[in-house]
Amino acid sequence: MGALGIVAFALAIAVSIALHEAGHMFTARAFGMRVRRYFIGFGPTVWSTTKGNTEYGIAALPFGGFCDIAGMTAMDPVTPDEAPHAMVNKPAWQRVAVLSGGIAMNLLIGVVITYFVAIFSGIPNPDADFTPRVGETVCVADQVDAQTLGECSGPGPAGQAGVRSGDTLVALDGQELERFADLREAVADKPGETVTLDVVRDGQPMTIDLTVGEVERIDPRTGEQIAAGAVGIVAAPVEDAVKAYGPAEAVPATLRFTGQMLRATVDGIVSFPGKIPGVVASIFGGERDIDGPVSVIGASRTGGELAEQNMWSAFWMMLASLNFFLALFNLVPLPPLDGGHIAVVLYEKIRDALRRLRGLPPGPPANYEKLMPLTYAMAALLLGVGVLVMAADVVNPVRIFG
Repeated sequence: MGALGIVAFALAIAVSIALHEAGHMFTARAFGMRVRRYFIGFGPTVWSTTKGNTEYGIAALPFGGFCDIAGMTAMDPVTPDEAPHAMVNKPAWQRVAVLSGGIAMNLLIGVVITYFVAIFSGIPNPDADFTPRVGETVCVADQVDAQTLGECSGPGPAGQAGVRSGDTLVALDGQELERFADLREAVADKPGETVTLDVVRDGQPMTIDLTVGEVERIDPRTGEQIAAGAVGIVAAPVEDAVKAYGPAEAVPATLRFTGQMLRATVDGIVSFPGKIPGVVASIFGGERDIDGPVSVIGASRTGGELAEQNMWSAFWMMLASLNFFLALFNLVPLPPLDGGHIAVVLYEKIRDALRRLRGLPPGPPANYEKLMPLTYAMAALLLGVGVLVMAADVVNPVRIFG
C-alpha cells in the first residue's frame, strides 16, 4: 500500500498541476486569447497531439507545467493571425483574470477537497474549545531520537509544584497561553528557571511557582543535543476536536476552516526562507524538521505513509494544503511566478493613470527585457532551493510514523 500511496499522491499532485494550467487555459479561451501549447512537465516532449490551434503534451520532467498563450508579453512575437487573439492586446482586467486562473483553480481544488472531507470524515471543529487544559503531569526525560524520549521517574516539575489534572492553563510569567504549544515553547527557553504559572482550578484562579526542568533535546536544524526546558504537563484531549458535517452545514464550516488553512499557509511561506538552513543541515546528517519544506518527492512519500496507515482523510487534507500553498506562493509578486506577471499589469495600469493626470496618452507595454535579470535570478533561486529540498527528501526524508 505504501508504494501505491506514493504513486497515488504523485498522480494527485500531477492532476493539481494540470488543473492549475487548465485554469489559465480555460480563462484565456473565455476571453478569446489563443493558447498555443498546454503541457504537463518541462523539457523534452514525451507525447503531444494538436487539436485546433493548441498543442497538448507531456514533457519528460514532471516538476510543473505551462500554458503558452500567444502574446503573453510584448517580447513574445505574434503572427498577423494571432495578433487579434494576443494576450498583450487584451484589456488589463482580462489579463489579470487569466494570470489568476491557475491560482483560482488551486484554491477551488483545496476548498472542494476540504468540503468532501468535512462530510465523509470530518475536519477540525472551529467551535471546539481549544483552551489549554492539563490532562496529567509526568516526569521529564531526555530525547533519544526524533520520536523517542528516554526513561524517567517521579512526579516531574509541574506535579511536584502542585499542578493537577483538569487545571486550565491561563498564563506563564504574565504571558497569556492561548494554545498548549505556547507553554511548551515558552518553557523550552527557560531550563532551570523558576516561572509563575497562572491556572484556573474548579473555577478559582491560582498562581503556582514551579522550577522548569532541564532536559536534552535534539535541535531539528543541526541534529545536535541542546539543553531545553520542560515541566512535564500532558495536554487534556479536546472534546469534539474533529466534526463531520452534513452537506449544507459543511459549507460554512469548510469556508471557516479554509480561512484558517490559508492563514497558516501565509505564515509558512513567510517562514520558508528561515527553514532552508535546516534543510541543508539535514542533507549532511542533521535531524529533519517535520514541519520543514518538502518537495514533490517528500510530499508523495508522506502521502504514501498516510495511505499505508489508512489515514485517507489526512491524505486528502495534505493534498488540499498543497493546493493552497501553490495558490498563495504563486501570488508572490516576483517573476516568473503568476504574481509577478500580475504585478506588471497593475504597474501598467497605475502608470497609465498617472499619465492621464498629466494629459499624456497610455504608455507602451512594460519592457520585460528589464525584468529578465530578476526573472533569471528568481528562477535560479527557486531551482536551487528545489534541488536542495529534493536532495533532503532522498537522503533524509521526513518520517511522520518513525
